[in-house]
Amino acid sequence: MRRVAWGITGGGQYLAESVKAMREVAARNRVCTFVSRAGEEVLRMYGLLDGLHEISGGGYLEEIFLESESGRSFPMTGRLMLGRFDVLLIAPATSNTVAKIACGIADTIVTNAAAMAEKAEVPVLVLPTDVREVVTRAPYAVNREMCRGCEVCPPQRACPQGAISGDDIRSIDLMLCDGCGTCLPLCSSGAIDAVRMNVRRRSIDLRNIEILRERGYVILESPDEIPGAVEGGVFKRNMHGSE
Repeated sequence: MRRVAWGITGGGQYLAESVKAMREVAARNRVCTFVSRAGEEVLRMYGLLDGLHEISGGGYLEEIFLESESGRSFPMTGRLMLGRFDVLLIAPATSNTVAKIACGIADTIVTNAAAMAEKAEVPVLVLPTDVREVVTRAPYAVNREMCRGCEVCPPQRACPQGAISGDDIRSIDLMLCDGCGTCLPLCSSGAIDAVRMNVRRRSIDLRNIEILRERGYVILESPDEIPGAVEGGVFKRNMHGSE
């Protein structure tokens, strides 16, 4: 059984798949979850935030630490320096998070955890959102061209979070939406949906990923690799890149 620290940042790409993979990991290992402020927002948008309790049940080294509740010094990341964890996984890792780690910036709970792990030579596995060009699903949104501006809007009335606003063309407030999907079958015009987007990679993002690889971080290319990487010893080298 391994003691796994899991960092979640604000990327929708690979998020649901990473949560699914970590359910598998948590069935055999102890998982402590660290969530950035952006990660908390995006988890809520996709309806995945409450499900974290199925992965990190609340016991010692199985807690959920939200950056929004952790102060500015992120004291719980110090457990990595104390050797409490066998591995740190960051999945998904946004391009912003990868860039910060590449530059040595540690101003979020996840980038701070990465800094602590690197100093203590705790292996770090990273699944960057920009590691490949893929099609990803965005949160729910209203297609303005399809919305009829119905005088009585059933999705607006039924939304349990009050996230749908507007008297003419409706819109969804993603800071309120929790991705429950109540609205989808209620829109007669089919204007509400989860948009699919092509994710393009910037050259600077690829360079930052390579910087992490050169520093000894293990770069994953798919959420499917998470269980095997966490449990299978893929990371048999220290943070200076030597075997």
